[in-house]
Amino acid sequence: MEREGSCVQDDPHVKLMMAGSTLRKVKSRSWNRQRHFRLLEDGLTIWYKSRWAGKGHSTFSVMDLEVVREGHQSEVMLSIAEEFPAELCFTLVFHGRQGNLDLVADSPEEAQAWIQGVRKLIHKAQTMDEQERQDQWVQDWFQKADKNKDGKMNFKEVKKLLKMMNVEMNEDHALHLFTMADKWKSGSLEIEQFVHFYKMLTQRDEVWKVFQDYSGDGEKLTLEELESFLRLEQGEGDQSSQHALELIQCYKPSETAMNQSSMSLEGFEMYLCSQEGSIFKPELLELHQDMSQPLSHYFISSSHNTYLLEDQLRGQSSLEAYIQALKRGCRCVEVDCWDGSDGEPVVYHGHTLTSKILFKDIISTLKEYAFQVSDLPVIVSLENHCGVEQQMIMAKHLRQILGEMLLTAPLDVHIPQLLPSPQELRGKILLKAKKIGGLETCLDETLTDEVSDEDEMTNEDMDSPCTEDSPAQTTNKKSKLSRELSDLVVYCKSVHFHSFEHALSQAKCYEMSSFSESKAKKLAKEAGTEFVQYNARQLCRTYPSGLRTDSSNYNPQDMWNVGCQIVALNFQTAGLEMDLNDGLFRQNGSCGYVLKPDFMRDGSSQFSPERPEDRPGYKPLRLSIQVISAQQLPKVNQKEGSIVDPLVRVEIYGVPQDQAKEETGHINNNGFNPVWNETLNFIVYTPELALVRFVVEDYDKASRNDFIGQFSLPFTCIQPGYRHIHLLSRDGTAIPPSSVFVNISISDLS
Repeated sequence: MEREGSCVQDDPHVKLMMAGSTLRKVKSRSWNRQRHFRLLEDGLTIWYKSRWAGKGHSTFSVMDLEVVREGHQSEVMLSIAEEFPAELCFTLVFHGRQGNLDLVADSPEEAQAWIQGVRKLIHKAQTMDEQERQDQWVQDWFQKADKNKDGKMNFKEVKKLLKMMNVEMNEDHALHLFTMADKWKSGSLEIEQFVHFYKMLTQRDEVWKVFQDYSGDGEKLTLEELESFLRLEQGEGDQSSQHALELIQCYKPSETAMNQSSMSLEGFEMYLCSQEGSIFKPELLELHQDMSQPLSHYFISSSHNTYLLEDQLRGQSSLEAYIQALKRGCRCVEVDCWDGSDGEPVVYHGHTLTSKILFKDIISTLKEYAFQVSDLPVIVSLENHCGVEQQMIMAKHLRQILGEMLLTAPLDVHIPQLLPSPQELRGKILLKAKKIGGLETCLDETLTDEVSDEDEMTNEDMDSPCTEDSPAQTTNKKSKLSRELSDLVVYCKSVHFHSFEHALSQAKCYEMSSFSESKAKKLAKEAGTEFVQYNARQLCRTYPSGLRTDSSNYNPQDMWNVGCQIVALNFQTAGLEMDLNDGLFRQNGSCGYVLKPDFMRDGSSQFSPERPEDRPGYKPLRLSIQVISAQQLPKVNQKEGSIVDPLVRVEIYGVPQDQAKEETGHINNNGFNPVWNETLNFIVYTPELALVRFVVEDYDKASRNDFIGQFSLPFTCIQPGYRHIHLLSRDGTAIPPSSVFVNISISDLS
């Protein structure tokens, strides 16, 4: 099987990578070791080992890489800049939360060969279509199973391969398929025969049955039959006839089918596995929402303790943490500033053992990365513990480094009654911090530069040992503010929250308060409607309790239910909470802003998450999910012979009435193509706020189930009909070709 990748492998840079190089792996200023690196024959796997160690080696896939940075473009590389010149250095950056790999070559030519070679391979991996991905997947398995590298595979090797692929199969059946594929009767399969074997192995009866339901002759779907399927099953209505024609032109593995304007079974399966056949409405993945409303009308993707890569007691503070958060679409980052010993402000988690980074380095990182994935505004939430002198230095760095990017004055000469929109603030960085006076008094030079912490402190209620200015530390304290720093605060002035009544009569739209998770939850329960109204007029920020020293997260849904915009989470901590955050912000071009439902944008809204039925336009829906099958689930336990027992759970997150979970039974010993055909039913009372999370787990009767994969999305983004859910790892990265096949119907509750 000749793959298109072979032309990439003829590239001189890629050839050098395949021949191998000795590169220096650098972990810190004091740790660097030589390792032998080479690209394996599959053109996708990079292998490396110590020159002195025994058999031990490591590998990673080019598919796991996001980008190659040239020169001194990581903290580690900057720390060794004097020892190793930039032209020898490069950094491999991985998707998700995996740390960088910093490497130093022996010569500039060798460094360039690896930089250019890896870039070409990343580009190739990113531009593969579904068919090429599947071919690559097959090729990879063949390479793994062909232990003696003779380009053939005997039955013993095939049996081992099935175990590796998560398949428990009757030996007679496996031998039967093997014999059918072995057309030369040689007792072994070459790559083309292995592809045939693989196709028989992966034949999907459940897709064939759906195909048969609409195919008149059992061989193909005519234009009319495909149109009928799209209209009746996929809920496409009037546009089904035009779409059917487009699909036939797009998924045309069979020339005959194309000429006859029809679709083969293979084309039908390719469509179902594609982006168009996925559970997420493709048009809602694009930037499609109205971005001209006031900032307070949007949910904003927000990070807490952005500077940390690990926990908040001993974790490492890192610029990479800011880069990772911004690349995930985060639009509000936190900076915890303290006086540095040499006159330069530093950022770290105060009163703990976390390491320190320079404030100016963070601002330089923001300048470079703030608008790479979204040009909508970034809010810098400043936790300021510095004296006046270093505050002046912070103001200087902000102005000098960010220049025009930094918003330093209102967009309009008039005092705003409403916040500006994300559209108006494109490409701008806003500072959230304390401010002397307000926008009305900017020119009043007689104002004192003392700000009472009682007036300005955040709203923490004694569940914080050392963070976010708890009242225990701030009562009756006065903190001096530098006017230079204060003047940079425009639309995000931090103020103390007194009450919803006080805010309604006194607050300005540019004033905002911060609430600990417990304070926010208490207000949401006791005064949900007032909280919704408050959040329609001005911004608010919520953050995890200071007791979460492991950097765990709270459920953001509780805060979104009352319209809180800046729901700050520890982006460095994978799990359910970040899955929901990623799920909500996956829509609208992953720009970091999602327009709130209309009933949460009205300052006189009567909506309460505790009583959703009281609002105008209340319309609960019935959600029915037939979980049909799963495909090629990853192994959880790498022990030889270990095969997963998968189950699928569907979880609904939304207003309290909508919180629900249902799961299928588990299938023994089959992670390759388990079939359930079980239907899970839900009633969703506030669909506009609901998120749906699909989780696949490995059942274990003796202990907690192991996580296999998940996918979360807003209820409003679900496409009904026969759909594939493409699973993500715990880290939020894709794990192709793992998927769950479902049939979804959404109907009015009658």
